[in-house]
Amino acid sequence: MPARTIAFFPEAAFGPALNSVGIAQACERLGHTAVFLTDPGMSGVYQGYGFSEHVVNMSEPMPAEEMAKYWSDFINGHIPNFDLLPLEQIDNYVKECWEAIVETAIWAEKNLPQVLDEVRPDLVCVDNVILFPAIKRYARDHGKSWVRIISCSENEIPDPDIPPHLSGCGESDQDCFRKYEQCFLDMIGPIHERFNQFLAATGEDPYPIGQFFEASPYMNLLLYPEPVKFKRRQRLDPDQFQYLEGCVREEASYEIPVFGSNNNRPLLYVSFGSLGSGDTKLLQRLMMAVANLPVRALFNLGDYEDQYAATEIPSNVHVAAWYPQPSVIAQADAVIHHGGNNSFNECLYFGKPALIMPYVWDGHDNAQRVAETGHGLHLHRNLWSVDELARCIDHLLNDDAMKSKLAATSAHMQARHGPSRAAEILDKMIVP
Repeated sequence: MPARTIAFFPEAAFGPALNSVGIAQACERLGHTAVFLTDPGMSGVYQGYGFSEHVVNMSEPMPAEEMAKYWSDFINGHIPNFDLLPLEQIDNYVKECWEAIVETAIWAEKNLPQVLDEVRPDLVCVDNVILFPAIKRYARDHGKSWVRIISCSENEIPDPDIPPHLSGCGESDQDCFRKYEQCFLDMIGPIHERFNQFLAATGEDPYPIGQFFEASPYMNLLLYPEPVKFKRRQRLDPDQFQYLEGCVREEASYEIPVFGSNNNRPLLYVSFGSLGSGDTKLLQRLMMAVANLPVRALFNLGDYEDQYAATEIPSNVHVAAWYPQPSVIAQADAVIHHGGNNSFNECLYFGKPALIMPYVWDGHDNAQRVAETGHGLHLHRNLWSVDELARCIDHLLNDDAMKSKLAATSAHMQARHGPSRAAEILDKMIVP
């Protein structure tokens, strides 16, 4: 079987990046070469897993320190908006994100064509929420295919009977659907017009209002496993859409540390992702609440670890800037997280109950879905009391019906192993 080169081009965020790493690992086990196209801000992440990197500038180049400050300021400026309902976030966080995302596509067009010509991949896999015209053009000009990976919640591929992407609506709340969609279209108009002008300049047809990407005509990979999938009115053609039943990467093993207290108690893992870790006040509040509960807890503090004094860390809490998350979740008894799709799927894959406290983006959708399907709980990120948090944790640790459902879902996902399934699909696309 001839080896081929598969290029992965994930969004410059750890969720899609690490999801693509899992698929790339499985592709290499089949004998292919996986490479990554990456924004400079993610340089080194893929090399850490043994993959070669090819830089694509997706914003105006700036020193690493300046880029770090930009994102720190962005998050700190939006922390008050994290408490808002999804509908209320459209006019601030969501709108500003789409403005920035459109700029990434425009910037990428400057050197992505050259990078593709240098790498000469046999297949390109894009995990993003926006079209990069150079990908379609490369595939068309060289007789290749391109694949879209949907590492956000599955409602990124819309359907009349499922909640709009980012809305956090209940699965049957059609009134919520209509309100969110109308507000989104009203707010996104000028940004979408700029994107359509860019598409025209690259020879692409304009998209309908509100649409920034399209399904690949070749293959689209979704992560959601069967037990939490939405009931769609319009069936997705399996020749064009495949569910991976989750997608969990391989990570280094992790040994649970010895705590100052509660070493024989259940283990919690707490992580709000690389962006959510900027809300240090919330994480400190959670630490103080956990300090008085009969549990141990690992807290992921991201780039903000130096903002916590060692004397302020409770004896039953261990902190770090980073954990090999799949290896940790596999050993945890329950997880508190922000609703990112990797965390969402990893908890299901290992059968661990989750308390999702979302702040933005598809965290709202995943929080609603985990509660609706009985795989965990949904709690507002700030509007909770210590007693309420304690009741939620007790529920996660002791609810037999939830444990039974999670065990069945875990068995279902592990029997299918999403990364291997993805690699088999990609292999068939490029090897006759």
